[in-house]
Amino acid sequence: MTFPHRRRRHRRSAPLVLGVSCTAVLSLLPSSALAAPPEPGVAAAPADTEQRVAAHLARIKNRPAALRAFFRALPKGADLHNHLSGAASTELLIKLAGDGGLCIDNRTTTAKPGPCGPGTRPAVQARTDRAFHRRILRAWSMQDFSSASGESGHDHFFAAFGKFGAVTWPNNGKLLAEVANSAARQNQFYLETMLTPASESGKKLADRIGYHADLRRMHRLLASGGRLGKLVREAGRDTDASQAQFRKAAGCGTARPEPGCRLPVRYISQVSRGASPARVFTQMAVGMRLAERDRRFVAVNLVQPEDEENALRNYRLHMRMLDYLHGVYPRAHITLHAGELVPGLVKPEHLRFHIDEAVRTGHAERIGHGVDVAHEDGAPALLRTMARRNTAVEVPFTSNRQILGVTAADHPFPLYRRYGVPVVLATDDPGISRSDISRDYQYAAAAYGLRYGELKNLARASLEHAFLPGRGLWGERGNGRRVYGLSRPCRFERPGQGRPPRAACARFLAGNQKAALEWRQEVAFARFEHRVLHTRL
Repeated sequence: MTFPHRRRRHRRSAPLVLGVSCTAVLSLLPSSALAAPPEPGVAAAPADTEQRVAAHLARIKNRPAALRAFFRALPKGADLHNHLSGAASTELLIKLAGDGGLCIDNRTTTAKPGPCGPGTRPAVQARTDRAFHRRILRAWSMQDFSSASGESGHDHFFAAFGKFGAVTWPNNGKLLAEVANSAARQNQFYLETMLTPASESGKKLADRIGYHADLRRMHRLLASGGRLGKLVREAGRDTDASQAQFRKAAGCGTARPEPGCRLPVRYISQVSRGASPARVFTQMAVGMRLAERDRRFVAVNLVQPEDEENALRNYRLHMRMLDYLHGVYPRAHITLHAGELVPGLVKPEHLRFHIDEAVRTGHAERIGHGVDVAHEDGAPALLRTMARRNTAVEVPFTSNRQILGVTAADHPFPLYRRYGVPVVLATDDPGISRSDISRDYQYAAAAYGLRYGELKNLARASLEHAFLPGRGLWGERGNGRRVYGLSRPCRFERPGQGRPPRAACARFLAGNQKAALEWRQEVAFARFEHRVLHTRL
């Protein structure tokens, strides 16, 4: 079987429209914020700055509070693998369940619409009944989870989504306010979060059209009569409403806006891989058309357990669907959960091709998880292909541990890095996991002995592989590996030195929003290093 070569993607040059407020646009421009001088007394960083910060990190390795403060303050790029419903804290979900008059099923702890009948209890009672609150918290997250209950971490994790689903869909803006605030407070500069646009209408259309093995014909039927366009417009209206809800919840445009108001956010459309082929194809088509027509949306991704029966049976079919739709919507990005599997979870044959198919047939520009890569047929060739194509792997250490039981020694993180495959750290579902991005950076440093310079490069990689318009700040990759040297227009600049960039670099930053964000992070690194070396953060 031959695989099509990846075609060069021509991205829009229009200004970025963010999933949050218009004030966030300002953070991407080479304004005074980008050229802001470091804290008083900061001069150009000496050549050994990274080594000195690395030495400080080594000195505090046995001081938990100091380590936590260091990693929270560390600039950490972007979160590119984030499910909005699973990212919000469980405490917020419980509060919203009470606010919405929802009921909790006494047996399953599933939230349901009111009024509350026999076998249910008003969710609002969790505000005063701590035992009830704790029971919901444990059911809707990994809090206090133990496999001694007979339930696997995998099953408990994925079951949580169905239990709080009734809470999330009317509250996307409120969830985003908390998630964006958390990312901003942990010194991240950009967020791509996943949601399912026009979900119910898409299901109805898919069921009405049915599945057709001739994908061209099926797409024509979906698009005829303006059906797909109607779903895209509905998704746009829903997003407008969510953004209004977000702005109100975060106080954007008020005298005291929360930090998430300035965080650039874009959306990835989720596709439920466990659904029928008709629904999967319809969700793909909606998401990819959205990514080309609404700049708040950038990509599609397949979600739900990769080991689910329909997901396994139809895996290659899903990749063929993406291959076809990629030809129809070449400007839509594709990032795929692939290889979120381990031996024993599925039969051995299912460990042998998922990542390869995602990369070669599904046109994935990023791979989520990628845990089983060593079990793939021709793994070395696959890894070399990923390095050559610059296909990044999104690594959420916490959920890999909770869902798959994969920890440091068994994780392919070092394998990817050895082959020059770009790696970015991500949260996945920090609300369910009861974790955050700072903990995953700290885990990476401890588990793999990463020095400060390597942590900086992980953060840089996350912005470099974000689906942002424009060129990045960095020069060409060298020999399949990223070398972080400034690109030609900004080659002689020193971000964080305390003066704005020269005219050529300023023009480059103004015309390339990815580079502008990366510049902003470099300024933040300079400030961070000054604090570490002069105030012993």
